[in-house]
Amino acid sequence: MGDSRRPTIKTVAARAGVGRTTVSRVLNGSPLVSPEARAAVMEAIAELNYVPNSVARSLVTSRTDSIALVIPESESRLGAEPYFSAIIRGVSLQLATTRVQLLLTLVRDQRELDRLTEFLSARRVDGVLLVSVHRDDPLPGLLQELGLPTVLAGRRSPDEPLNHAHSDNVGGATEAVRHLLERGRRSIATITGPLDMEVGNSRLQGWADALAEGGIEPDDALVAPADFTEEGGRVAMRALLERRPALDAVFAASDVMAAGALAELNRRGRRVPDDVAVVGFDDSIVARHTDPPLTTVRQSVEEMGRTITRLLLQEIAEPGSAEKCVLLPTSLVVRDST
Repeated sequence: MGDSRRPTIKTVAARAGVGRTTVSRVLNGSPLVSPEARAAVMEAIAELNYVPNSVARSLVTSRTDSIALVIPESESRLGAEPYFSAIIRGVSLQLATTRVQLLLTLVRDQRELDRLTEFLSARRVDGVLLVSVHRDDPLPGLLQELGLPTVLAGRRSPDEPLNHAHSDNVGGATEAVRHLLERGRRSIATITGPLDMEVGNSRLQGWADALAEGGIEPDDALVAPADFTEEGGRVAMRALLERRPALDAVFAASDVMAAGALAELNRRGRRVPDDVAVVGFDDSIVARHTDPPLTTVRQSVEEMGRTITRLLLQEIAEPGSAEKCVLLPTSLVVRDST
C-alpha cells in the first residue's frame, strides 16, 4: 500500500531533484530560480498533487501572500494619467505566475495615510510598491521605520536609501532637447514636472545640460513648472508665450502636459512644428493621438512596473538580496510635432 500521508515540501524537492530552498522559492514567487528548476518543481507538484498548506506556512513565515501598490494621488489623476495604468499593468503581469495578490491603495489625505499606516503596521501585506514619490512624502520614511520590504518607482534623490527603479530622466530629456537644437531651434522652453519630485528636477537638468552643450545659456524665463496634468501644461504654455513670445520650441516633461501645450499653441494660432516644435516625455498613448502626433521620449512604464515587482518579490523572499537601484533606458521617438 502506498504512502497515504500528504506530500510535503521535502517530498516535492526529492521528486524534482532540487533542494527544499528551491521549492520554497518557487512557491514564494522568488525570481532567483532557473526556468528549468521552476519547471521541475511545478511538474513534481502536479504529479504529487501537492497542496501547500498556506495556513501552516503563513504561521511559520507570517506571510500574507499579498503586496500593496500605494499611489499617493487622486482618482482623477489616476484616470487621466496613462503612466499609472501602465505601472499597474506591469505589476500585474509580473505577479501573474505567482500566488501573490495585489492590493491597490490610493492615499489622498491624512485620514487615508493614518489608515494605511495602521494597516501596514499590522503587517497585513508582505511588502509595498510606492509610485509618484514627492520629496516630503512621509510614506517612504514610515516604511523604512516599519522595516517592511519596499520598492519605489522613482526616487526622492540620487542617494535614495530604499530599493528603487527609475528611468534615465536626465539622459532622455537631454536627447529630446538635442533633437530640437539639431532642428535649428534656438529659443527652447521647458514645461517641468513638479520640482518637489526628483523626476521633475532630472528632466529640467537634462534640458539645461543639452542647451549648455549647444552653447546656449539656459534662460529662467523659458522655464515653467507644472504638475503633469493637461491643464497644467496649458497654463504653463500660456505663461511662456507671454514671457517669450518669440520662443520656437518647447520640451514638456510629460506627454499629457505636451497635449495641453499643443492646445494652447493652437488657440494662439501658432503652427506646430512650423512656428513652434514640441517634444513630450513618456511615449504614452496620448503621444500618438495628438494633432500633430508627438515627438517624445519613450520610457517603458510597463517594464518599470514589472521591475519594481521583481525587486520586491526578491526582497520578500530573501531580505537584502535585491538590487538597490535599477536604471531603465529611454529613447527618442520622432513624430510630426518636430
